[in-house]
Amino acid sequence: MAITYKWEIPQMNAHVEFEGEENVIYTVHYKYTGSEESNQVVYSDTLIGTQSYTYTQGDTFIPYEDTEEFENIVIGWLEGSLDVERFKEIIATNIQNQITPAVEDLYFTWQ
Repeated sequence: MAITYKWEIPQMNAHVEFEGEENVIYTVHYKYTGSEESNQVVYSDTLIGTQSYTYTQGDTFIPYEDTEEFENIVIGWLEGSLDVERFKEIIATNIQNQITPAVEDLYFTWQ
């Protein structure tokens, strides 16, 4: 099956007031998860990080809203500033390593 990818934005840091605007976001905390089902088992991997942004007075400003629409705007910011294709490569490799491990742990059990 194909890997399904999903963004999660657990938190954003914002200046209460900055350059004449309110709730100016300067850091977005994100999780980018990929999951795939293989042989009736779901395998997944998540990349976690933060991305910083700088607002300059005169730039287009989009006011914060606690809505899915605004969350999609923030995801657009992330996709415009992060190497999402590289994220997908990393997640796909990690999932493949879960499905078909290249290494294993061995133990002495005779004791």
